Amino acid sequence: MQAYNRLPSSGHTTPSPPQSPSVRSPRYRHGRSKQGRSGQTPPRTLPHRVAWLLLSVLLRRQGFFLFAPLIYISGMLLYMGTLSFDVGPVITHRPALGSVYRSPQLYAKLRHEMDSDNSTADAISTIWKNSYKVGEWRPCINRSLGGLPDSNGYIYVEANGGLNQQRTSICNAVAVAGYLNATLVIPNFHYHSIWRDPSKFDDIYDKDYFISTLENDVRVVNKIPEYLMERFDSNLTNVYNFRIKAWSSIQYYKDNVLPRLLEEKVIRISPFANRLSFDAPPAVQKLRCLANYEALRFSNPILTLGETLVRRMKEHSASSGGKYISVHLRFEEDMVAFSCCVYDGGKQEREDMAAARERGWRGKFTKPGRVIRPGAIRINGKCPLTPLEVGLMLRGMGFDKNTSIYLASGKIYDAERNMIPLLEMFPLLQTKEMLASSMELEPFKNFSSRMAAIDYTVCLHSEAFITTQGGNFPQFLMGHRRYLYGGHSKTIRPDKRKLAQIFDNPNIGWKAFKRHMLNMRSHSDSKGFELKRPNDSIYSFPCPDCMCRMNKSEDSRSKTVT
Repeated sequence: MQAYNRLPSSGHTTPSPPQSPSVRSPRYRHGRSKQGRSGQTPPRTLPHRVAWLLLSVLLRRQGFFLFAPLIYISGMLLYMGTLSFDVGPVITHRPALGSVYRSPQLYAKLRHEMDSDNSTADAISTIWKNSYKVGEWRPCINRSLGGLPDSNGYIYVEANGGLNQQRTSICNAVAVAGYLNATLVIPNFHYHSIWRDPSKFDDIYDKDYFISTLENDVRVVNKIPEYLMERFDSNLTNVYNFRIKAWSSIQYYKDNVLPRLLEEKVIRISPFANRLSFDAPPAVQKLRCLANYEALRFSNPILTLGETLVRRMKEHSASSGGKYISVHLRFEEDMVAFSCCVYDGGKQEREDMAAARERGWRGKFTKPGRVIRPGAIRINGKCPLTPLEVGLMLRGMGFDKNTSIYLASGKIYDAERNMIPLLEMFPLLQTKEMLASSMELEPFKNFSSRMAAIDYTVCLHSEAFITTQGGNFPQFLMGHRRYLYGGHSKTIRPDKRKLAQIFDNPNIGWKAFKRHMLNMRSHSDSKGFELKRPNDSIYSFPCPDCMCRMNKSEDSRSKTVT
């Protein structure tokens, strides 16, 4: 038997191509022989023959596999190009929880259970349960008794913004003038295209009372003496104007403003809103406290009407011992437009908001590249609460339909439609327009700051104040209420991020909704007493700079005397 020769006969060292698998494979040969012997070879169909042909070609040409991925991708692209997506699976996008305004649907679902719920105790008499563990706080601003040294010059400021932004400017101006031993000229109110209020200082505040309250701490005058103004051709615009960065320290004023003041004797600072940092030495904080909580009193016409409305609200609240709650609702057209949030007003709402943005902030919201995401804004708790949402929240917190509510707001957007559910839930709701006659409101109605001052007065004396949006109005009110009510703000501040998710939950029931709202109410109670931290505003947190803590024995003695 001869050995099998693997080399070609020509003597070359290059190996020959392998033989066909059909010849070399013993298993294949064995199978064929069996089939041949038995005579039962199954007939091959055309697909089988094509498959075998392709397999044999591929095995003979192994380099083909290098191109297999490219061929596969090309085939898939060709297939996808001819595939109609109309017949494929439909993928639906589900908006994130809290990103869509669905409060009307929730109201419709919960209304029946809400109206039939009689389990809640009288919320207005049980709302504030927390007392400070070491006693309450009382106002204690130490006023100066002696005379003032000679003045270093005159400071004239322009207060810009709305009512409470102007209030910030006034109090900060008092602090700067006192610290620099300067004479403060009664601040000028800058007219703004948004608020459109030409009111002057004495239209809103009692100017004589302001000057007399500060007389031992800061000199305040109506105008700069004429002999000094002659140097500037009697024109304030010729006076040197300091452009001061926002939140500058009091040391900056001492190092940069005082030398120029000593040289010129008159300086102007415009604009002046937020031009002094919240963190300041005790002497500066004392002057801020004195200005805000003692010296600034509304003018007699505003104060008279405000106190009249407080008395009428107490008369409307006789069933609850004269106690009422106040709500600061920011759902005016300009506020809704500025927020860029989407509600349920459809095409009309979109057109109204676009027009309002263009009127108030020309081109700001339509700049190239600016992306507005209403859903993200709502999730982050930045959307103004609607009247319906405020009503749902308050009912969940335990205030029943017999609760007297004072609503502080401007003109509500689409009020005819949006106010209906709130009035259904709280039929005893009042506004200044409902409490006062048109004749009583006539001197104020075309002046937004004066109208806001009336709202401020009525809210200040309510049993509970509910804020629904950030801003200077609620911040000043919280601080003023702490100053009046022993350090407790008696203010409900809802968690609007959490509210957005709750209002967007179609599966929530009345009991679960109510539990969330009561927890939110309790949290506000626990946060009623808060001390000022270094970067907090003294106008919101008067403790401990403007107030002193009473110990328990003092507190009990004072209550026994009263």
